[in-house]
Amino acid sequence: MRVSVAFAAATHVWRKALDVPEGATAGQAVALSGFAREFPEYTDRPLAMAVYGERCDAQRVLHESDRVELCRPLVFDPLETRRRRAAHRGKG
Repeated sequence: MRVSVAFAAATHVWRKALDVPEGATAGQAVALSGFAREFPEYTDRPLAMAVYGERCDAQRVLHESDRVELCRPLVFDPLETRRRRAAHRGKG
């Protein structure tokens, strides 16, 4: 079965298409993709996963043509950023 694994790095998008056996999980696809070898800086903490934008865990069973997306941790808190912006507008 053909699936792909995608990761949006800071400077580029990394994609890997691969064949996995029927019943393979998202975690197995990520392991087979070689992601850990390409991005060793992300191996010390688990990344969030999604299939076509729908968050899932590593046990999600994949189907033909699924795309597993690995999500980097947020650099900042969006809620805190909105609060700061609103506070700044209120001062002016």
